[in-house]
Amino acid sequence: MAQVSIRLNGYSYTIGCKDGEERYLQDLARQVERRIDRVRGLGTQGGESWTLVMAALFMADELHDLAKEILPTTTNERVQRAERIIAENESREQKLNLLAERAEGIAAELEST
Repeated sequence: MAQVSIRLNGYSYTIGCKDGEERYLQDLARQVERRIDRVRGLGTQGGESWTLVMAALFMADELHDLAKEILPTTTNERVQRAERIIAENESREQKLNLLAERAEGIAAELEST
């Protein structure tokens, strides 16, 4: 198991991670630090806990907005795909019914001869 040192809000933290994930964890820490900078930019004086809570709320808000944007698109795509599949299946069912009628007609002719 690897360890990586990150800085958040002026403090250093040593975090354990899987080997090879060090850079990824540092990238995540940079994203959190950007939100912390946004909180500081508000000009409000708060302690470390308050600053980290506000940064977490900013990130949760961004995630919520992203989910609202992406999920409906994915859902609509799935509904459209399902509608296409239903239409294709109906077409296949009609073709199968025609083939079944033809087969029954051929069978009836063979029985009558």
